[in-house]
This record gives sequence, C-alpha cells and structure tokens, in this order.
Amino acid sequence: MFWIVCFSSVPSNSRVLMLLGQLERMNGEAMLKDVETARQVTAKILHLIQTQGKRKHAHTHTHIKTNILHTQISLLAVVLGRRVGVFVSKGGTGVLFQLLINASKEFPPSEELMLQLHSLLAKVGPKDRKFGVKARLTGALNVTINLMKQNLLNNKLLLPCLQVLRVYSSNLVNAVSLGKNGVVELMFKIVAPYTVDFVNEQHECETNARRAVDGGFVTVLLALYLDWHRNDTRHRHMLIRKGLLVSLRNITNIKLGRKAFIEADGMRILYNTSTECLPVRTLDLLINTSSLIMRKCFPKNRLPVPTIKSAFHFQLPNVPAAGPVAQLYNQPPGVDDVVDESDDNEEADADTENDTENDDDDKDLLNDDIETDLNKLHPKRNPGRPLEELRVYERFFLELSEDFQVAKMSILTNRNSSCIGIKDCNSTKGKHTLPSPSAPTPTPPAPLTPLELDTIHLTKDQDKKEKSHIPSPDTGTKLHIQSPLLLGGIASRRVGGGGSNFGSDCGSEGTEDEGGEGAVLEVPDTALLLPLHDPDLYVEMVKGTRSVPEYAEVAYPDYFGHVAPTFKEPLLERVYGVQRSKIYQDIERLIHPNDILDKAVYDLDIPSCPVIEDNGESLKFNSQFESGNLRKAVQVRKYEYDLVLNSDVNSNHYHQWFYFEVSGMRVGTVYRFNIINCEKSNSQFNYGMQVLMYSVQEAISGRPRWVRTGADICYYKNHFARSSIAAGGQKGKSYYSMTFSTTFSHKDDVCYFAYHYPYTYSTLKMHLAKLEALRTPQIYLRQDNLCETLGGNGCPLLTITAMPESNSNDHICQFRNRPLIFLSARVHPGETNASWVMKGTLEFLMGTSPLAVSLREGFIFKIVPMLNPDGVINGNHRCSLSGEDLNRQWLNPNPELHPTIYHTKSLLQYLVHMQRTPLVFCDYHGHSRKKNVFMYGCSVKETVWQSNITASSSDLQEDLGYRTLPKILSQIAPAFSMGSCSFVVERSKESTARVVVWREIGVQRSYTMESTLCGCDQGKYKGLQIGTRELEEMGAQFCVSLLRLKRLTGLRNHQHLLDLENDIMTHTKVVRLVKWRILQSHLHTQLMHEGTHML
Repeated sequence: MFWIVCFSSVPSNSRVLMLLGQLERMNGEAMLKDVETARQVTAKILHLIQTQGKRKHAHTHTHIKTNILHTQISLLAVVLGRRVGVFVSKGGTGVLFQLLINASKEFPPSEELMLQLHSLLAKVGPKDRKFGVKARLTGALNVTINLMKQNLLNNKLLLPCLQVLRVYSSNLVNAVSLGKNGVVELMFKIVAPYTVDFVNEQHECETNARRAVDGGFVTVLLALYLDWHRNDTRHRHMLIRKGLLVSLRNITNIKLGRKAFIEADGMRILYNTSTECLPVRTLDLLINTSSLIMRKCFPKNRLPVPTIKSAFHFQLPNVPAAGPVAQLYNQPPGVDDVVDESDDNEEADADTENDTENDDDDKDLLNDDIETDLNKLHPKRNPGRPLEELRVYERFFLELSEDFQVAKMSILTNRNSSCIGIKDCNSTKGKHTLPSPSAPTPTPPAPLTPLELDTIHLTKDQDKKEKSHIPSPDTGTKLHIQSPLLLGGIASRRVGGGGSNFGSDCGSEGTEDEGGEGAVLEVPDTALLLPLHDPDLYVEMVKGTRSVPEYAEVAYPDYFGHVAPTFKEPLLERVYGVQRSKIYQDIERLIHPNDILDKAVYDLDIPSCPVIEDNGESLKFNSQFESGNLRKAVQVRKYEYDLVLNSDVNSNHYHQWFYFEVSGMRVGTVYRFNIINCEKSNSQFNYGMQVLMYSVQEAISGRPRWVRTGADICYYKNHFARSSIAAGGQKGKSYYSMTFSTTFSHKDDVCYFAYHYPYTYSTLKMHLAKLEALRTPQIYLRQDNLCETLGGNGCPLLTITAMPESNSNDHICQFRNRPLIFLSARVHPGETNASWVMKGTLEFLMGTSPLAVSLREGFIFKIVPMLNPDGVINGNHRCSLSGEDLNRQWLNPNPELHPTIYHTKSLLQYLVHMQRTPLVFCDYHGHSRKKNVFMYGCSVKETVWQSNITASSSDLQEDLGYRTLPKILSQIAPAFSMGSCSFVVERSKESTARVVVWREIGVQRSYTMESTLCGCDQGKYKGLQIGTRELEEMGAQFCVSLLRLKRLTGLRNHQHLLDLENDIMTHTKVVRLVKWRILQSHLHTQLMHEGTHML
C-alpha cells in the first residue's frame, strides 16, 4: 500500500497500475533480494508517468484547437453567406488547410479534430472559387483520401470527408486525379447519401465516366437502384436513390455509357420502377431524373422521310455563292441528309411539369449580341443608290405630284384610273416589275403553266355548263361535302385526304359521279358578318395565284370564311403530369415494339398518290391547298399519328407552321397527333396555347369559325435525330414534338387544323378588292403592283390618304406635304397574325368614322401588306422561294432573289432623296414564344446601357421620341405591353427592316410590332388566348395611336415633333409626381386622423 500512497497523485493508467501492483507484491525481503528488478520496475513507472504527462499536455492543446474550430463552425453556420465570403477573402481557407496538414502529421491523428476541420471545409469550400486548386497544392486532397481509406467503417468521420471531396471534385483536374488514384472504386464501397453525390461529381468527368463503364459499374448502379427501390418502401432515403440516378445520368452523357445502359436492360428497369412511382407525387424527383436518362438513351431514330429538303422543288434563277442555300444546291447526290452518327449528345430536357414561363429569348440579351460599335449605333442616312436610278419609283408616288386640276372629277368617279384604281396584280399590263438599273436585267423564271380553272366540283348533279363559280352564300344552294374542294381543270390530281364518303381513289378523275351519297352541304350566309369575304371572289383570286405544286384545291375554311367566336377562349390550364405521360408513351415504343403499327397514311414524297388508301381504319389527311403544310402522316397506334411538316422551299428546316385537313374520323374517339419535327427549344404550347380547328359540319350549320382545341398539349424534345446539315453543323441535336389530343363531334365531318388563323395570299387579294368597294369619293386609294415575286405573283402596294378638300393651291399643298407612314407585314409566312393585324389597320383606314377621316387627312399611308407572297402560298414558315429569311436581307437585297425587299427598300431610298423620310416605319410580325403585343425599336442610349461599353455624354444624346408611340399604345390597346418592349440594337438583327430603316433611312420611329400567337398575361385580355377580333382591334388601335401622336404634338410641321415629344414625356412625369405627392399627403392626413381618433 506504500507504493499506492506514494503514487496516488499519478494519473490512472492500466500499465502503471500493473507495475505498482508488482512492486506491492515485492515485500521487504523479496525486494532486498531482487533489488535490480525493483529498480527496473520503478524506472518503468517513472517513464510512463512522464510520458503520460506530455501526452496530457498535447491532448490539452488538441482539445483547445477542437473547441476553437467548433466555435468557428457554429458561427459560420449562423452567418452562412456573406460572412463566409469574408472569411475566405481573409485567407481562412489556407489556414484551415494548414491545420489539416499539421493534424495529419500526428499519429494517430485526432478523430475529433479531423471531424471538425472537414466539417468546416465543407461549409467554406463552395464559397471559395479556388478551393480545389488550394486543396491540390497544399496536399489536403491526399490527406482526405488517406483518412477515408483508414476509416471506411467510421460513418461519423466519412460524412464530412465525402462532403469535402464533393467540393474537391468540382475542379476537373482534381476529378481526374482522384479517378486515377482509385477513388471511384473506393466510393462504391461506401453506402451513404453523400457518397453517391460525390460519385456524381466524379462521373461528370468523361474520363471517370469511361472508367466506371469499363469497371462494370453501370450494372452495379442499376442493381443498387433497383434494390433501394424495392426496400425503401417508406421513401425515407430519397437522397440515395436520387444520387444513384444522377450517377447514371452523368455516365450516360457519353456514347459508351448509353450503350452500357441499354445492354444492362436499363430502359426496362427505369421504366418499370418509374411507372410504380407515378402515383406518388413526392417521388417526382426520381421520376423526372429517370425520364431524362431514358430519353437520353432512347436510340435516336431518323425522320421517316427520304430527305430533309422540302418535298417541293423550285429552281432559282441564280444560286447564292455562299450560305445555306448554296450548301443545299452543292450537296452531292446520294448523301443521307436526314441523320448522322455522332458521339455528341446534348442534355435532354428535364420534365418541366412545375416550370415557370421563362423563355424570353429577347429580353435577357447576351452581351456579345448587343451592338457596341458607336458608329453603327448612330443612324446616318444612306440612300445607297443615286437618284437617277431611283426615279423609276416616281410612279408609286403620284400623290406627291398630282395637281387635281384637270382630272379631279374623272378621278373621283373612275375607280380604275391610274391614280386610285386597283390594277390586276397578275395582269401584264401596268405591272411595275422593277429590275435594278445598276444590275444586269434578270432572266425571268420560266412561266408556270396557268391553271385553267373552269369549274368547281361540288355537287353530284351539278351542270358542268353552269357559270364557273361556287354558288354564293345567299343562294342557299345545297351541296354534298367533298374533300377536298376541287377547282376544275386539274381533276387528275389526287383529291388528298378525301371526305368520309366523297373522295375519289388515287389517280381517278375526281368527277362528281364518283362521290357517294353524303351529307348535304348548305353554304352558310356570312355576308352580314363578313363584309370583306366573298366565296365567289375568293375562288377567282385562287385561280390567279401561282404555287410551286400547282394547287388545284381550295380549303373549306378559306372558302367559307371565318367569323370570330363571341365566347372567350381562356389559356389552357396544363394538367399536371401530362408531359411525363406523353414521354412514357413514347418510351413504350421501345419497350413494346410489337404494339406499334408504323403505317404511312399520307406522304407528299409520293406525288402521284400522296394518300395511301386502306380499309377505312385510318384517318385521311390532305394539305394540297394554298398555305397548306403537312408532309407525311404515320399511324403509330390505332388512334395516334406522327405528323411530319414540310421544310420551307429551297431549305431543309424551319418546321413550325402547319395547316392540314383530316377526315374519316370516328365520333367521340380520342385521337392523339404528334408533330415530330419541330425545331425550337420551347413553345407557347407549354404555356396555355392550343391549336386551331375548323369543322365543315359546324360551318354549314351556321358557325364558320376557327376554334381553339386540343387537350393534353405539350412540347418536348423527342428521340428523332436532327441532322447536323440542318442544324448548322451542330451534332447530336434532336427534334421536338408538339402533341395534342382531340375528339370529333360530327360524323362524316371534314376538319382542318392550323398553327394559327390562316390568312392566304388569295384572301389578301380578295380583301383588297372588297376594300376598294368601300372607298368613298373622299378617300384617296391606289393599289400598285410593286414587283413580281420569284413565283410569278404580284406584290401589292397601297397608298391611302384623304382627297384634298378642293383643287385650290393651299389644299393641294397640304395634301402633298402630309407626313408619310410606311407599314409592312407578313415577311414571315408562318406569322399569320401579322396579316390579321394588317387587316384591322386597312379596315380602319378605309372606314368612315371621324377618327379614320382625321387620320387620312393627317397622313399619307404607304402599305405593303404582304412582303412574302410566295412563302405564304406554298406553306412556308420563314422563307421565300429563295430559301432565305427575307427579314435578314435588308442590308443588301438581291433584285432577283429578294425582289419584294429590294423594291420596298428602294421606295424608302427614293423618299430620302425627295426629303420625305417617313415619320413612322412599322413592320408587323408575330411572336411564337412571348405573350401580348409589343414593339422592338432602336435606341443608342438603351443599347449602351445594356452593354459594357463606355460612351461620352455627347454619344448618348438622343431624343426620346422613339418611346412615344409604344407608350400611347400601352395606354389605349388592351393587348399591348410596354414592359415587353425593347429598344436595344443587336448585331444579329442588323440586317432586319427595323434596324436598316433606322440606320440607313434615318427613321427614328422604326419598329417591329410583334403580336403573340398565344394570348395575354396582362390587361383586359389576361388569361385569354388571342383571336382574330383582338388582332384586328390591335391593327385599328395602331391607327388610333398615330392619330393621338398627331394630336398630342399638334402635328403640322413634323420637323419639331421630337422636341414636342420630349416635352410631353417630361410633362407626364411631372404630372405623375404631383399625383403621387398628393396621394402621399392624403394618406398621411388619413393616418393622422385615424391615430387621433384612436387616442
């Protein structure tokens, strides 16, 4: 016991106690006999006590460090965000790494210290951009790896280590280094949520993804996921399951990974597990990721067409030396341009069930697209051509020289006079086809054989010797429905689609005798509702329209006309999960291939017989009429059809516009239609837009109208590969599907579907002819033929103003000096809404209201209502017959390839020479990815503000007059949104009409007015799809805005308009400020009163 007492102050240690016990057993004599042994035992005890003291001292320092780090972690957790950034900026990351290195040199390293250090590094790492580099240079990377290898079963320590490794791996060099050091294999030995996240980071590196495939880990990951799916019945380990899927997603980014996934039966595994998860909405995260992987790994199919070039061919008079059209013509024969093999694979779109509409491709402009050259930003008038060359355009400005002294009475009475009479755009006489005087005379294209349209086959017993027109609506003639509506003279052409019992067989003469007994067609009387529509006149206009396929049919909607419905058509509310459901149905094509029919039922690539006859179990399609577009229809299931759109003529892309006929349907059956070769990455079809349908049965019942229709509408990336030839050289691109479902209400009906309300070239000619009939002696209206298009169609040019009050010099002078307004529309054929807006403008200008009279008295209107007649006629979406976007040709238009743009620009150049620059230029367009109506303009100041360039105050001097017209429109037009307007000049738009007219012609108020194809999300029409009534209203409101602009500025001498507009805008701001201060004062008084009352 003596030794125990002596060493009572010594800290407890098992070995010391053992030695002390040995000494205790050595009593007096024994100790004396074995003194050496006793001395050795005592020395050992002393050494152990000293060593233990040092360790205790070191342990105390370690404990202090641990406490300090724990405090730092607590503080950083509380103020995570900006304060962590301060910690990093002060070199905190480097200090932590140094502590980690020092701690690793201890043996064994303190577990608690390592735990605290890695926890802190996991929080700091994401805030330090150079975290990965610092870790590699200091050696911290290897410390963490070695620590993990030594503690594979220590879950408490592994968790922060994995968190830190996840941040390390965000650096590509680190990821490769870790992969080489066997970390990928190490990760598969650990099962924890953050383990999988780290594996995800590792597999984002292509090298590590290949290593995972070579190691057979795709099968392992699938087996792990399937095991977790089966056993995690309460869904408590979503992070693990999601992490496994994300690892698969990263591995399948490479072709080798996709192949391994398919070979491991991954499609079936993920399809089955996802299907079981569908009823549980909380598992959407897993379902969406699985869907993305399956869509990515779905074998890319080729479009079911022989070539991506248009089914129609038009030989150009000359081919451009460079560009996509030249590439198209120079493509060697036999090249498969539909699909190509590529290891590139773009990321599949995630399932966007809960996404918000954020697809504004114009508002958030990339800095590299904004014009930064101040010399280009300052508009400088550049007539381009000498006046001698431009004098040929004097004939289009007779109003500027007309004296009305001799011919006034004859002008007012003779509507066919050269001043205001309407000339036949297709006649040879009086046609103003203007080749460039400076260029060689172009060789006109070979004339197309004129259509000898002598009769229209409508009834079984119609007398062929009747007058060659369709009976007018007021006759109430009863007719059999025949699909299509044939123009006589080309009866040998396929009647396409065929009505339920009235179509003829392929190759037949299509006579009336072949039609069976069917529904009786009564032409609806729409004369009162549609004063500008005349079926007889429309047919006559169609006969003078030249198309590349030489159409011999008339679509019923264009013949009957469209009466805007009186009921509201709200934006379609998207059903949750609809896109996912459609995608899974597409995936089933691979999982269950035997269920797919894959039967072509309509094919324009078989010109002799596009409609493929069957036993009546399939729908019948047709698009062989003006503005029609449908290339092929493939029946994939009993009631489901894949539809392929035709490319623009002389092009291999631009698939968006569609207009086709369907017949042979069953009443009440749900049909699904998939347009499978769309190109844009997003669409308003995902945000409430519906397709349009026209029912002939409804029309003959007195409701001739297009209506929004379709359920389960969505737009998503599909498994059809897009050739790099059509994608501008980019490989791995896919097409998009626009899918919708619908039912039909009538037996033996013929229905039409369209992207937007069709407005054909023949419709324009009919409307212009009817507008001429509305002209009163007080209206100056002249229609000229500006030029002839490549396809041999005329391009109308309208002049509208008011006749002078008398032939006195003062009135004649006032007439000539009215400011000019220049309007154009429909340069893009698929933007049919632009024509409906233009229709509203024309009807308002030709109206008898006091506002219309004042507008005509104040301005001279020059209007080109359709800049691209050929594109409209042939069902193009974007281009003319030259295969080019005409709104990208304004910088240097070719008189042969782009005649309408060349001569329209020449008109403006002539006005510059005559010092009659238009006050306003506006080009009407349609926008497929935004809602509302809005404008694009041009501003130096706003462009500089949006870019990073520096400019002096003198460079930014600019009048604000360009904002006045849009501001007025936002106040009077319910569909117009000022917030959607932009006045930034982009490099990519420098060859558009808006920018060229602003920069070269010097028109400050040069605009593009964009009208939505979908609907509105603000104002009176919020939540509604837009219709023709609203579009025509917009055209009329544009006119009213011009009148208000004139009245606000007291416009007589429009040279001072800019200064006046600045005063107006300043005055408006002052008035608003005063109103706001009055409101503040009123609220303050009210609050004081209420406070006093409460006291």
